[in-house]
Amino acid sequence: MSIFESFSAEETYEYARTLALKASAGDVYCLSGDLGVGKTVFAKGFGAGLGVDEAMSSPTFTILQEYTEGRLPLYHFDVYRVGDVDEMEETGFYEYAGGEGVVLIEWAELIRDIISDNAVWITIEKDVSKGFDYRRIICENEK
Repeated sequence: MSIFESFSAEETYEYARTLALKASAGDVYCLSGDLGVGKTVFAKGFGAGLGVDEAMSSPTFTILQEYTEGRLPLYHFDVYRVGDVDEMEETGFYEYAGGEGVVLIEWAELIRDIISDNAVWITIEKDVSKGFDYRRIICENEK
Protein backbone atom coordinates (compact mmCIF):
# COMPACT_ATOMS: atom_id res chain seq x y z
CA MET A 1 0.00 0.00 0.00
CA SER A 2 1.23 3.51 -0.77
CA ILE A 3 -0.09 6.91 0.26
CA PHE A 4 0.31 10.05 -1.80
CA GLU A 5 -0.57 13.47 -0.43
CA SER A 6 -1.82 15.96 -3.00
CA PHE A 7 -2.30 19.65 -2.35
CA SER A 8 -3.83 20.55 -5.72
CA ALA A 9 -5.87 19.15 -8.58
CA GLU A 10 -2.70 19.38 -10.70
CA GLU A 11 -0.78 17.14 -8.28
CA THR A 12 -3.63 14.61 -8.27
CA TYR A 13 -3.71 14.66 -12.08
CA GLU A 14 0.06 14.17 -12.29
CA TYR A 15 0.06 11.32 -9.75
CA ALA A 16 -2.63 9.51 -11.77
CA ARG A 17 -0.76 10.17 -15.03
CA THR A 18 2.39 8.61 -13.57
CA LEU A 19 0.42 5.63 -12.24
CA ALA A 20 -1.04 4.98 -15.70
CA LEU A 21 2.43 4.82 -17.24
CA LYS A 22 2.85 1.48 -15.40
CA ALA A 23 -0.52 0.07 -16.54
CA SER A 24 -0.69 -3.04 -18.68
CA ALA A 25 -3.38 -4.66 -20.79
CA GLY A 26 -5.91 -6.40 -18.57
CA ASP A 27 -5.34 -4.19 -15.53
CA VAL A 28 -8.32 -2.99 -13.50
CA TYR A 29 -8.07 0.21 -11.43
CA CYS A 30 -10.82 0.93 -8.91
CA LEU A 31 -11.53 4.46 -7.67
CA SER A 32 -13.37 5.16 -4.44
CA GLY A 33 -14.15 8.40 -2.67
CA ASP A 34 -16.96 10.75 -1.76
CA LEU A 35 -18.65 13.08 -4.25
CA GLY A 36 -16.39 15.97 -5.21
CA VAL A 37 -13.21 14.35 -3.94
CA GLY A 38 -11.48 14.39 -7.34
CA LYS A 39 -12.18 11.04 -8.99
CA THR A 40 -12.75 12.69 -12.37
CA VAL A 41 -9.53 14.73 -12.07
CA PHE A 42 -7.76 11.47 -11.28
CA ALA A 43 -9.41 9.76 -14.27
CA LYS A 44 -8.30 12.55 -16.61
CA GLY A 45 -4.72 12.27 -15.40
CA PHE A 46 -4.87 8.50 -15.73
CA GLY A 47 -6.15 8.84 -19.28
CA ALA A 48 -3.33 11.25 -20.10
CA GLY A 49 -0.84 8.66 -18.85
CA LEU A 50 -2.27 6.17 -21.34
CA GLY A 51 -2.10 8.73 -24.16
CA VAL A 52 -5.77 9.74 -24.27
CA ASP A 53 -5.85 13.12 -26.05
CA GLU A 54 -9.60 13.69 -26.25
CA ALA A 55 -11.53 15.43 -23.49
CA MET A 56 -12.57 13.04 -20.75
CA SER A 57 -15.62 13.35 -18.54
CA SER A 58 -17.22 11.13 -15.97
CA PRO A 59 -19.57 8.66 -17.72
CA THR A 60 -22.19 8.95 -14.97
CA PHE A 61 -25.20 8.62 -17.26
CA THR A 62 -23.71 6.27 -19.87
CA ILE A 63 -21.80 4.07 -17.37
CA LEU A 64 -18.96 3.51 -19.88
CA GLN A 65 -16.74 5.70 -22.04
CA GLU A 66 -14.21 4.06 -24.34
CA TYR A 67 -10.96 5.75 -25.37
CA THR A 68 -9.02 3.78 -27.94
CA GLU A 69 -6.42 6.17 -29.34
CA GLY A 70 -3.82 5.84 -26.55
CA ARG A 71 -1.02 3.40 -25.79
CA LEU A 72 -3.71 1.00 -24.54
CA PRO A 73 -7.49 1.27 -24.80
CA LEU A 74 -9.05 2.81 -21.68
CA TYR A 75 -12.49 1.67 -20.56
CA HIS A 76 -13.75 4.23 -18.06
CA PHE A 77 -16.73 3.06 -16.03
CA ASP A 78 -18.78 5.12 -13.59
CA VAL A 79 -21.03 2.71 -11.70
CA TYR A 80 -22.65 5.27 -9.38
CA ARG A 81 -26.07 4.65 -10.96
CA VAL A 82 -25.77 0.86 -11.20
CA GLY A 83 -28.45 -0.62 -8.96
CA ASP A 84 -27.27 -4.22 -9.02
CA VAL A 85 -24.05 -5.98 -10.05
CA ASP A 86 -26.06 -8.02 -12.57
CA GLU A 87 -26.45 -4.80 -14.61
CA MET A 88 -22.70 -4.88 -15.27
CA GLU A 89 -23.14 -7.79 -17.67
CA GLU A 90 -25.16 -5.51 -19.97
CA THR A 91 -22.23 -3.06 -20.15
CA GLY A 92 -19.80 -5.71 -21.39
CA PHE A 93 -17.80 -5.32 -18.18
CA TYR A 94 -16.66 -8.95 -18.10
CA GLU A 95 -15.22 -8.69 -21.61
CA TYR A 96 -13.40 -5.44 -20.82
CA ALA A 97 -11.95 -6.51 -17.46
CA GLY A 98 -8.87 -8.60 -18.15
CA GLY A 99 -9.00 -7.81 -21.86
CA GLU A 100 -6.83 -5.85 -24.28
CA GLY A 101 -7.14 -2.52 -22.48
CA VAL A 102 -7.18 -0.98 -19.03
CA VAL A 103 -10.36 -0.64 -16.99
CA LEU A 104 -10.84 2.33 -14.65
CA ILE A 105 -13.93 2.21 -12.44
CA GLU A 106 -15.34 5.15 -10.47
CA TRP A 107 -17.45 4.14 -7.44
CA ALA A 108 -15.94 0.66 -7.68
CA GLU A 109 -16.92 -0.22 -4.11
CA LEU A 110 -20.51 -0.57 -5.36
CA ILE A 111 -19.54 -3.60 -7.47
CA ARG A 112 -16.73 -4.97 -5.29
CA ASP A 113 -18.18 -8.50 -5.47
CA ILE A 114 -17.36 -8.85 -9.17
CA ILE A 115 -13.91 -7.26 -9.20
CA SER A 116 -10.86 -9.51 -9.31
CA ASP A 117 -8.53 -9.77 -6.34
CA ASN A 118 -5.58 -8.39 -8.31
CA ALA A 119 -7.29 -5.05 -9.09
CA VAL A 120 -5.57 -1.86 -7.99
CA TRP A 121 -7.74 0.01 -5.44
CA ILE A 122 -7.36 3.77 -5.15
CA THR A 123 -9.16 5.65 -2.41
CA ILE A 124 -9.21 9.44 -2.45
CA GLU A 125 -9.99 11.24 0.80
CA LYS A 126 -10.31 14.90 1.76
CA ASP A 127 -8.93 16.38 4.97
CA VAL A 128 -9.97 20.04 5.14
CA SER A 129 -7.76 20.58 8.18
CA LYS A 130 -4.83 20.31 5.71
CA GLY A 131 -6.40 22.65 3.16
CA PHE A 132 -9.36 22.81 0.81
CA ASP A 133 -7.42 21.17 -2.06
CA TYR A 134 -5.68 18.54 0.05
CA ARG A 135 -6.27 14.89 -0.91
CA ARG A 136 -4.88 11.69 0.56
CA ILE A 137 -4.63 9.07 -2.18
CA ILE A 138 -4.29 5.52 -0.91
CA CYS A 139 -3.23 2.93 -3.46
CA GLU A 140 -3.51 -0.79 -2.72
CA ASN A 141 -2.12 -3.57 -4.98
CA GLU A 142 -0.07 -0.96 -6.84
CA LYS A 143 1.83 -2.15 -9.92
